[in-house]
Amino acid sequence: MSGAAGAHPSTPADASVRRWHLAQINIGRLAAPADDPQVAGFFSELDRINALAEASPGFVWRLKGEGNDATDLQPTPDPLLILNMSVWEDADTLFAYVYRSAHTPVMAQRRQWFARFDGAYHALWWVEAGHVPDVAEGLSKLWLLDHFGPSAQAFTFKARFPAPGEAGLPTDMQPDPWCVGTA
Repeated sequence: MSGAAGAHPSTPADASVRRWHLAQINIGRLAAPADDPQVAGFFSELDRINALAEASPGFVWRLKGEGNDATDLQPTPDPLLILNMSVWEDADTLFAYVYRSAHTPVMAQRRQWFARFDGAYHALWWVEAGHVPDVAEGLSKLWLLDHFGPSAQAFTFKARFPAPGEAGLPTDMQPDPWCVGTA
């Protein structure tokens, strides 16, 4: 499964000085099949929220399947599990989109559309600018969070780690080689 399905990363104006971008994955188990009225509100908001993301400061890339979103991708045998992945210039621009934009009131309704999820459902990690993470890479970051908690390889907004080279981290730090997708 390709992480770049239907999309290509854009290059920010300051790409020459920005070596790292922030990747994110979030997954959820729908409370009902996609064609059920219980989750219709979620699906009716997707195009608007995806357009908002793409127009937001700091947006670089998002995962797409056959359509304008990733809901048709089946990353696991569970047909109700859906995912979203994107890349942003930094944690602050992603945070602003998630918690300080028109995305926030839609996200606040998630309990109507998604079942309670045991385990990590959201992970952040640094990728070199231009790298497009694939689904396997994103799922491996959730696994790392579940098994080891937040670290420089996979973290959350509540337990952030700086980009490599910032705050004393080595500039040559690379993501774990066993979970890196191809660019």
